[in-house]
Amino acid sequence: MNISEFAVIAGVSKSAVSRYFNNGYLSADKKEKIEEALKKTGYAPSAAARTVKTRVTKLVGVIIPKLSSESCSKVAEGISDVLDAQGYKLLLVNTANDSHKEIESLELFRQNRVDGVILLATVFSDLHKAVMKKMRVPFVIVGQEMKGFNCVCHNDEGAAFALTKLMIEKGVKKPGIIGVTRDDAAAGAARWNGFLNAVAKAGLTFNEDFSEMSEFTMDSGYRAAKRLFSHRERPDGVFCATDTIAAGAELYCRENGISIPDDVMMCAIGDSKMGRVAYPSLTTAHLHYKTAGKEAAEMLLHAIKNGDEIQRILQLDFDIIERDSTS
Repeated sequence: MNISEFAVIAGVSKSAVSRYFNNGYLSADKKEKIEEALKKTGYAPSAAARTVKTRVTKLVGVIIPKLSSESCSKVAEGISDVLDAQGYKLLLVNTANDSHKEIESLELFRQNRVDGVILLATVFSDLHKAVMKKMRVPFVIVGQEMKGFNCVCHNDEGAAFALTKLMIEKGVKKPGIIGVTRDDAAAGAARWNGFLNAVAKAGLTFNEDFSEMSEFTMDSGYRAAKRLFSHRERPDGVFCATDTIAAGAELYCRENGISIPDDVMMCAIGDSKMGRVAYPSLTTAHLHYKTAGKEAAEMLLHAIKNGDEIQRILQLDFDIIERDSTS
C-alpha cells in the first residue's frame, strides 16, 4: 500500500498523511481519521521514501571498542535512552579494540546516510583524525578530549590523583602503579599523570621499579602484579588504571600470601561489578559512564537540530568509593 492509497482509506489528503508522519500541524479531526486508518491497515511509510523527502534518516551510528566492557555498555545504554526518546535508532558497531575497524566504521558512516556519529575510542592516530575531519554529519567523541571536536570526557587525572592521595594519607610511603599505554590519553596518560602528581605533591620519591604496564584485562593485571612484587623491595600501595586490572592484581596477591590492605593497599578507577565483589572489595573512582552516554546523545541531537559549528567539550566529575582494599 502506498501513501495515496492509504490517504483514500483514511479520508484525508496525501499531504495530510505526509504531515502526520513528519510531525507537521494537523487538526484533531484529521489526526483521529489517520490513526483510525492506521489501526485498520497497519500502514507504515517507507523509511527510504521519508529519507529522500526529509533528508533525515533518524539513524545514529555508534562505534564502541568492546561490546563486553561494562563501561562501554553503560555508555551505549545512556545513548540509547536519549535516542529512543527522540525517535532515533542506534546503529552499533563493535570494533573489538581494532583501530583499523574503527577507521573502517567511520568511513562506513561517513559514506552512508546517518544523521550523526558517536565514537568511543581509546587511541587516536593521524588517520583517525583525518577521517573525523571529513565527517559530513555531527560527530561526538566519548571518553577522550580532543580539540576541534565535540567531546564528553571524564576527569581521569583528577580521579587518579584523589585515589593516590587517599592511599598516601592512610600511610602509604612507597606508592606503585599498574598503568596502561600512554598512547591512550585518558586511561593511560591522564591517570599516570594524576598518580605521579599526587606522589610529588606528598613529597615522596617515586621508585621506577614500582611501575608496570598492563593491558585492559584481568590476566594482564595478574602478570603485571607478578612482575611488580618480584623485586626485593615492594610497594605498600598500588594504584591500578582500571578495576579489571586491579582484580587481577588482587588475585595474584591473594595466591601469594600478600595481604590487602595490611601489606599493600590497592585502588583503581571504574567502580565495576568486579571491583565490588572482589576480595577484598576494591576502593575505586566511580565514573559516570551512563551519564556520559546521555550527554553525548544530547550534544549530538542538539547539533543535528541546530547545525552548530561550535565544538564543545564537557568533562564529567567522579566520586571516590572507599572499600576494604584501603581500609
